[in-house]
Amino acid sequence: MTTTTPRRIPRLLARAPIAVFRLGLGGLFGGRLVMVDHRGRKSGLVRRVVLETVARDGAARIVVSGYGWSSQWLRNIRADPRVRLWAGWGTGRPARAAILPSAEAIAVLEAYRQEHPGAAKALGRALRLDQLAEDGPLTTEQVEDLPVVRIAPR
Repeated sequence: MTTTTPRRIPRLLARAPIAVFRLGLGGLFGGRLVMVDHRGRKSGLVRRVVLETVARDGAARIVVSGYGWSSQWLRNIRADPRVRLWAGWGTGRPARAAILPSAEAIAVLEAYRQEHPGAAKALGRALRLDQLAEDGPLTTEQVEDLPVVRIAPR
């Protein structure tokens, strides 16, 4: 398998849903998107990111870092896993983020590909994530560059 650099989503487009969440209207996204407030690991300032939910575990949301380990939000939650999760209507609530081990990450991504095959392939092609766009079972090596994170309200 060849690894390619993921394609970036334009910043304006990626940040547009933040205002919707801050107005308490995140439910408009039908549960597909969540917003996570996290602390900058160097600045200590609150930062926000909107992510696609790939799975749910009760009130917890499972997300993937499509840009891998270099994503600023991922680096920040590794430094401080205390976050605020905005999912649905209303305001955010305190939560804790945890990066899943490879075996759990594979299970989550396989389930996502089974439940949303078109979305997984489209996302894989759009972001140049061959792991999601290809057919066949995922391997540990393939998911090493796709950190999967569970964000659970406290």
